[in-house]
Amino acid sequence: MKLSQVKYIVEGALLTAHEPLQLNDLKKLFEVHECPAAATLEKALMELTAEKASRPVFLQQVASGYRYQLQPDLMSRVQQLSESRRPNHSQAFMETLALIAYRQPITRGEIEQMRGVTTVDHIMRTLLANEWVRIMGRKEVVGYPALYGTTKKFLDDFNLKDLAHLPPLPAMPTIDEMMNTNLYGDSA
Repeated sequence: MKLSQVKYIVEGALLTAHEPLQLNDLKKLFEVHECPAAATLEKALMELTAEKASRPVFLQQVASGYRYQLQPDLMSRVQQLSESRRPNHSQAFMETLALIAYRQPITRGEIEQMRGVTTVDHIMRTLLANEWVRIMGRKEVVGYPALYGTTKKFLDDFNLKDLAHLPPLPAMPTIDEMMNTNLYGDSA
């Protein structure tokens, strides 16, 4: 089968898929006798990526596979057409999610200690219900608290291929640096 035909079939599947597709999913599009090699599928994906770079949609690889996405600069315009907007999450919700993403596996007690406040039950329930967070196991301490970590759905929904693609955290001052700075920001 010609590469152009493979690209045609793969692009059609990606445009209509409701979730990211992996190479194994794409192989299912072809009869056994015509199934292209993995290298051919990868080449088709690379060419589709290059062709769509300047188009309104582009091919993105996320944790669960490949999917078409809208260019970021068009997102706000297109979202105006949608009646169901993405919910605005509270600062506490986002802080909790960030701590789990960057510090996983982490217990609820550790999250509360780092944030300095109690984590509300509905935040953890919502994170679990959204399938952005899962219980990875139990910590071997008194009470055996749950250890939380992120999921592939979290990576997909935040357009990440893996946790290494999380944005870097800003440099935090050390305790000594904070102690040597007065309230006005001048060095002591």
